Amino acid sequence: MNGAGNDFVVIDNRSLGISLNRETIEGLCDRNRGIGADGLLAVEPSQSNADYRMRYYNSDGNEAEMCGNGARCFARFVYNLQEQKSQSISFETIAGTVLAEILGPEVQIVLSEPFDLKLNIPVEINGQPEKLHFINTGVPHAVLIVDDLESVNIKETGSAIRHHDAFLPEGTNANFQKIESPNTLTIRTYERGVEDETLACGTGMVANALIHDQLNNIEPPVFVNVQGGDTLKVSWEKENDTYKNVTLTGPAEIVFEGKIHV
Repeated sequence: MNGAGNDFVVIDNRSLGISLNRETIEGLCDRNRGIGADGLLAVEPSQSNADYRMRYYNSDGNEAEMCGNGARCFARFVYNLQEQKSQSISFETIAGTVLAEILGPEVQIVLSEPFDLKLNIPVEINGQPEKLHFINTGVPHAVLIVDDLESVNIKETGSAIRHHDAFLPEGTNANFQKIESPNTLTIRTYERGVEDETLACGTGMVANALIHDQLNNIEPPVFVNVQGGDTLKVSWEKENDTYKNVTLTGPAEIVFEGKIHV
C-alpha cells in the first residue's frame, strides 16, 4: 500500500500466527531482495477497547510508535477486511488510540495529542548555526524552515539533524519546510529508521503544520505538499495553546496483493 508515496507492506496478523522479527521485516522491506517498502504494518487484535491494534515497523526492522501515512493505509486495509463495513475505525498504537474515517478515496485520521513543543532551538548543523523547531506528533519531528528546498542536501543535512546531540538518545525525524502561502507548505522529510528521504511522512506533515501555526498563528486547515506529488490537509483545534482533534486527511491506496514465503 502507499499513502502519498510513503509505501508499506501490510500483513493481516489477527491470528498472531505470523512471527515477525527484525531480520524478517528488514528483508521484506528491502527494495532489491524483498518486496520493498518504507515500513511494515501488521494488523493484530486490540488489547484495549479499540477495533484493532496497529504494529508499525520501519524498514530497519525496529518498531516505531506511530506513522501517519501508515495509519491511513492501515484503516483502508482493515476496512476492506470487515464483513460488515464501518467507515469509522479505531485502532491502538504505541502513541495512543487513533480514530479513522473512510472518506471515499481518502482517509482521515485523528492523531493523539502532540506534545513536547520546543521553538527556536539553537544548533550547529554541518558547521552552520541554525534554529530548529520540535514537536512530537506520535513520533519526534524537528523542523528547519528554508527558502529553497531543492538546494538542501536532504540526506546529509537530514542525517545530521536526526543524530544531533539535541535529540539524544532516541534521535528525531528531520523536516525541511518552505512556506508557499499562509495556508500552504511544501516539505521534504528525512525519516528516522528509514535513514533517508521518503516521498511523504504523515506525522511530519502534521508537525510542520503545527510549527507553522506556532510561528505564524494560522487558521486551519493547512495544505501540505510532499515530495511524492500529493497535497494533504491538516486541521486542528486549539485550547490555551494545546492542540486537540488534530486530523490528517489524504490518500491511502492498495497497490497489489500477493503471497511471500518468510
